[in-house]
Amino acid sequence: MLKGKVALVTGSTSGIGLGIARSLAEAGADIILNGFGDATEIDDAKRAIESEFGVKARYNGADMTQPEAIASMISAAEEMGGVDILVNNAGIQHTAPVEEFPPSKWDAIIAINLSSVFHASRAVLPSMRKKGWGRIINTASAHGLVASPEKSAYVAAKHGVIGLTKVIALETAGSGITCNAICPGWVRTPLVEKQIEKIAEEEGISIDEAAGRLLGGKQPSKAFATPEQIGAFAVFLSGSAADQITGASLPIDGGWTAQ
Repeated sequence: MLKGKVALVTGSTSGIGLGIARSLAEAGADIILNGFGDATEIDDAKRAIESEFGVKARYNGADMTQPEAIASMISAAEEMGGVDILVNNAGIQHTAPVEEFPPSKWDAIIAINLSSVFHASRAVLPSMRKKGWGRIINTASAHGLVASPEKSAYVAAKHGVIGLTKVIALETAGSGITCNAICPGWVRTPLVEKQIEKIAEEEGISIDEAAGRLLGGKQPSKAFATPEQIGAFAVFLSGSAADQITGASLPIDGGWTAQ
């Protein structure tokens, strides 16, 4: 249903971002991947998208902390027809109490998790307005709706993403452009897998027990969401059934934010 559309997914070389990119490709969109990682693995992911789904896939390694690099990436997408679907997914994390939180980590998290959403959205909106159609989908977090200790920068950034989502939605209402935020809870990604393994090693328990410990009291379903589920949600938000969904913050969190 997305044939002829071009989707740019930031932070899409692994995890949630790659799951979203693959889902959009399966729905027919051409894909621009972005993010850091091993060059061979990135090339493999790009080739897999092309061969499995019969779409074009490109890679742009723009540093999402640099506004100029973001603007350049959006400009380069014009070769494919311009960005129709922007998924702002790039993100990093650091945990520490506020009084111990390194200012450099704060600045980096705000730059990648929040400011990059502004810079990328600002760059794609003129083209979307000309086309009279566009989708901006922001990967926020359950932490855009609630807080947890020792995650001051991440929580602040994700709350900011939800506020920015609402502003863009209001400014584009009636234009054919929508802007929404997906708010995942715990998702079983390679990064989370490492956290599970660390808990298992430190506490001398099984991987399954460690996974349950990580879910803890946060996610009442006691089950992880998957990148594929989040990708399917992004496809839905990109389709005509979601034409009147805009400015929404949509949890996929197993009941986390219902508590």
